[in-house]
Amino acid sequence: MTETLTETAAQPGIRTGGLETEELTVGYRTRSRSSRAVLSGLALHAAPGELTVLLGPNGAGKSTLLRTLCGLLPPLEGRIRIGGADLARTSPAALARRLAVVLTDRVDAGLLSVRELAGLGRHPHTGFTGRLTAADHAAVEWSLKAVGADHLADRPAAELSDGERQRVLTARALAQEPEVVLLDEPTAFLDVPSRVALTVLLRDLARDKGLTVVVSTHDLELALRVADAVWLVDRTSRVHAGAPEDLIRGGAVASAFDADHLAFDPLTGTFGLRRATRAAVAVDAPADVLPLVERALAREGLSVADTGAGADARVSWTEGSRFTLVGPDARTTEAHGFHELTRTARTW
Repeated sequence: MTETLTETAAQPGIRTGGLETEELTVGYRTRSRSSRAVLSGLALHAAPGELTVLLGPNGAGKSTLLRTLCGLLPPLEGRIRIGGADLARTSPAALARRLAVVLTDRVDAGLLSVRELAGLGRHPHTGFTGRLTAADHAAVEWSLKAVGADHLADRPAAELSDGERQRVLTARALAQEPEVVLLDEPTAFLDVPSRVALTVLLRDLARDKGLTVVVSTHDLELALRVADAVWLVDRTSRVHAGAPEDLIRGGAVASAFDADHLAFDPLTGTFGLRRATRAAVAVDAPADVLPLVERALAREGLSVADTGAGADARVSWTEGSRFTLVGPDARTTEAHGFHELTRTARTW
């Protein structure tokens, strides 16, 4: 059973719902009618009011799972429920009022303006005539403003950049007023501030509107900071589900993404370069500068010694980003800024 939120002209209501899978197997059927499972035995739940992020290495099956959840691919086994309703028994018209999807497929906008493209999200609510009412127009204007694309409303959609187009397609999904929104890499073409802004927006919409939002992304560190829940597909096609901290503490994140040159730090929730250390350096720097020095030296295969004892070289910082360096050969040099620091350290 679903609940209808109170609508206003400024912020049209979005109904609550949820997405669940029961013993779901996703994959492909071949021309010989045999099947190839990609992920199997999935019992997942994306809750109303939460941002659920789908993570995993390339080729792990994330897009296959999303396409199955939205009905573009039939499940090989199991069930999918949206708002308690079985997806396989839901008519296309009813599904369009419950589920909105933003995939990576190229959209041919033709001669439509941005406002008209976003307005296509109102199609499930317009009835036989297809005409937009005042409430429909309000929903479109709100959705464009919500994603920061209201200034693009009168532009031809065909002239948009990849990042602008992604914002408008997200607006179209929000204008649909669904219970569940599925988005496949919605931040792929955005710059860093825009990626953060859109991800936080989706989480806030989930919270404020009772919306169920499921997003796939490769922006792992941002996802671990913002997501309420994570579905993580590992290299063995197992799906781990839980809060980001559950998956970090249990080692699932490190196991899925660690590589020869990359290591996940569970304390900071970030990745760092994995490089052989060729020398230890004693560093004298303020607390706000020390992490930057450590990061710069690590790039050159140098570690920061916990104490001065046993260090192969020394670095001292003074105001104005000036460094005094004593190399392994006991030679003293001066460096102005981090670039000169790393260039000198590279010769040790």
